[in-house]
Amino acid sequence: MDKIAVLIPCYNEEKTIGKVIRDTKKALPEATIYVYNNNSKDRTAEIAEAEGAIVRNEYMQGKGNVIRRMFREIDALVYIMVDGDDTYPMESAPEMVDRVLNHNADMVVGDRLSSTYYEENKRPFHNFGNNLVRGSINKLFNCNVRDIMTGFRAFSYEFVKTFPVLSKGFEIETEMTIHAVYNNMQIDNVIIDYRDRPEGSESKLNTYADGFKVLKTIARLYRSYKPFGFFTIFAVLLTILSLIFLVPIIQEYWITHMVPRFPTLIVCCFVLLAAVQSFFAGVILSTMAINNRREFEMQLNMLQRHKETDLMK
Repeated sequence: MDKIAVLIPCYNEEKTIGKVIRDTKKALPEATIYVYNNNSKDRTAEIAEAEGAIVRNEYMQGKGNVIRRMFREIDALVYIMVDGDDTYPMESAPEMVDRVLNHNADMVVGDRLSSTYYEENKRPFHNFGNNLVRGSINKLFNCNVRDIMTGFRAFSYEFVKTFPVLSKGFEIETEMTIHAVYNNMQIDNVIIDYRDRPEGSESKLNTYADGFKVLKTIARLYRSYKPFGFFTIFAVLLTILSLIFLVPIIQEYWITHMVPRFPTLIVCCFVLLAAVQSFFAGVILSTMAINNRREFEMQLNMLQRHKETDLMK
């Protein structure tokens, strides 16, 4: 088991990966540096190996697939994950490591949005998207995470080995955050300086396509982690829709004692029935979610004992 493992997922980062590795060695000389090459078509892997990093390959395309491979293969007391595009300052890494090793943090978020992100980032819609995602998650999950989409994070062993990677692409950061929040893991924020990509280095993030995937991921995880709230919203919407058409029918029956729109009445009753079913589905799934959290706590306890045994060896 490594003490500190620095994980760098890479796809076509030959212009920046060398500097990222050198900055990492300077900030964390005792760390083991892993570069995971995700089908790069340039010299990313060659440069990383020349700089002394351990280079491994993930052949399934997408950042989520790379992170799944990294988390599965590497054991460490603390993990630092950073992008290979040289937009994050490795000078902040020692503080993030300290939060995990000495202050019991399970995930440390490198917070760009509280510092230089809005000045350095040249893509205005990304600013809007970051604020939208941050506001949505903090509201839906009742938390206060300052930067949801950052690619600079530190993790504990327990987080890495219990995180079920379901996303394939850039929505993975959103999934990490919600997993930590829902399972009551300790999340710390460290404010970092952000710098935009150097000239000649291109982002692989598609603003609209990946943004839509992130919002879809939030909805999916809200349904899975907070089923009572999710299905209650549907129940309320269905009830309102039904009542809009049902109330005039009842009023007309009260006055004339006749129901001239039987098909509408029947549809309204079915919609109300669907609302009731949605509500009770939320109740049942919420009970199952509570049981899943109990099992998760037991899994954490087993992982803690496993880590202590490895350290004793």
